[in-house]
Amino acid sequence: MTMKEAGERYKIPLKILKEYESWGLCDAVKKVMGVWRYDEQDIERLGMIMTLRDIGFSSREAETYMRLTLEGESTQPQRIMMLNERRGKTLEEIHLKEKQIAYMDYLRHEMQKSKKTD
Repeated sequence: MTMKEAGERYKIPLKILKEYESWGLCDAVKKVMGVWRYDEQDIERLGMIMTLRDIGFSSREAETYMRLTLEGESTQPQRIMMLNERRGKTLEEIHLKEKQIAYMDYLRHEMQKSKKTD
């Protein structure tokens, strides 16, 4: 499957496909007559990259994670650590947003309270 076909079929932005190729992670990608060809294993890897990006990994983090994945099961502790770090950052963001919502609710409550006393 070509880059264009993979992008269209699996809704993968060309930027991601080009980035994936630049990492050199896929021995299975073959260049035939000047056109990159993707197999199912590449598509699975691209799916993982999209997931990593969706959960907040930077390009560099996604590349590191994917390189570790290709090294095998022995890197599982490192990958779990990366996921735990991302999870912690996400929880921090959630807690910040919860505080912001609490402040908004307080301000709304104060305005409604003062409106009732007017």
